Amino acid sequence: MDTTTAAVSGLVLALFGGVLLLWCAAEVRLRHWVRRRGVSAVATVVAENDAHGQLDSAPLLSFSVLSPEGCADRSGAGRIAELVLTRPRGHTPLRRPERFAPGAPVRICYDPDRPCRAVLAAGEAGRAAAVDLLWGALGAACLVAGAGLLAALGR
Repeated sequence: MDTTTAAVSGLVLALFGGVLLLWCAAEVRLRHWVRRRGVSAVATVVAENDAHGQLDSAPLLSFSVLSPEGCADRSGAGRIAELVLTRPRGHTPLRRPERFAPGAPVRICYDPDRPCRAVLAAGEAGRAAAVDLLWGALGAACLVAGAGLLAALGR
């Protein structure tokens, strides 16, 4: 392999692997934080009219949150309910499971400061750890392969 090609390939692989590992770590940390400190709720899967949305493996979810604006007293009377439409983070199967059919209830956790940041509850997530490990292994393999190419050039 030409020296220039090996150097560029090594840099691209190492950069891709490093960015992928950082992204995986940030996503896992965010989902863990939202499940631990977020608000639990039950969302409803919404039917999608958009052809591109139907191809997305993550379902479109609808749930309501209480807005702190208009809060008259500590009992919560006078609060305004907001409807949130969002897709859960971290859900990446190839096909959408049948349990996410339109109208189905789904347990979620959401960030009270940013309700559009929602994740599936721990029991709903399925094989999330296996998928996270797969992406992490792919990132680590690319990083090692890129570093190996660059190390081979130094000899």
